[in-house]
Amino acid sequence: MSVKINLFYPHLQQYTNFQEKVDVNGKTVGECLSDLAKQYPGIEKVIFEQNGKLLSYVYVLINGKSYYPTDLSQPINDGDEISIALLLAGG
Repeated sequence: MSVKINLFYPHLQQYTNFQEKVDVNGKTVGECLSDLAKQYPGIEKVIFEQNGKLLSYVYVLINGKSYYPTDLSQPINDGDEISIALLLAGG
């Protein structure tokens, strides 16, 4: 099943050779993110904690709808788009 992942931030895009959209496979959010990590080593450290959960500042949107905090078992359909956004603090 083909799913696109949108990476909004250069901080994430540096792991995908600065591609803003990449194709992944999976039936759930977790499977898609795991496939992303397999294809682009290093990106897992900026989206996952050591225990496999998403980092607290990582937001996942499916077809533009927010799923934060996300359940990694959320089903994904062929042709869906997952967007990964990071909460950034500033001041």
